[in-house]
Amino acid sequence: MNTRQVHSTDARQLVQLIEEVERTTDTMLYGAGERSLSVEQLKERIESFGTDASTILVAEIEGSLVGYLMVIAGTAYRNKHSAYIVIGVSEKYRGKGVGKALFTSMDKWAIENRLHRLELTVMTTNTAAIVLYEKSGFSKEGLKRESLFVGGQYVDEYYMAKLI
Repeated sequence: MNTRQVHSTDARQLVQLIEEVERTTDTMLYGAGERSLSVEQLKERIESFGTDASTILVAEIEGSLVGYLMVIAGTAYRNKHSAYIVIGVSEKYRGKGVGKALFTSMDKWAIENRLHRLELTVMTTNTAAIVLYEKSGFSKEGLKRESLFVGGQYVDEYYMAKLI
């Protein structure tokens, strides 16, 4: 497995991966088919990296993208040291070290780009993700009560963060 920063030439494959992740789990913000993400939109976003401390890291096995980790940095002077994290892993590669590899790469990238705070949210029922995040140095900072509506019921989320 190789982890690296995304390239604009990865846009089509990354859109397919994001759609697959959203289709095969109820733990993401967007559900299956809920949003339209075009290859061109994603390509433009990838090409805009470098203007702030935002990026997408990808995990690749034998030329296929199997995971992604988005780092979305703050844009104001007061929060540009901070970034929000979104991670997704292909269904058949979950639990096989892809998330861990992406977080390891993210840590190196965050240090190089002078980020100080990394944060994310996770459904309180997503035990596997919580374990991964805690092993990666994230701590629970708060509870967002009934913040999402999934499968006909309200779901709580933990707000988690780590300082570099």
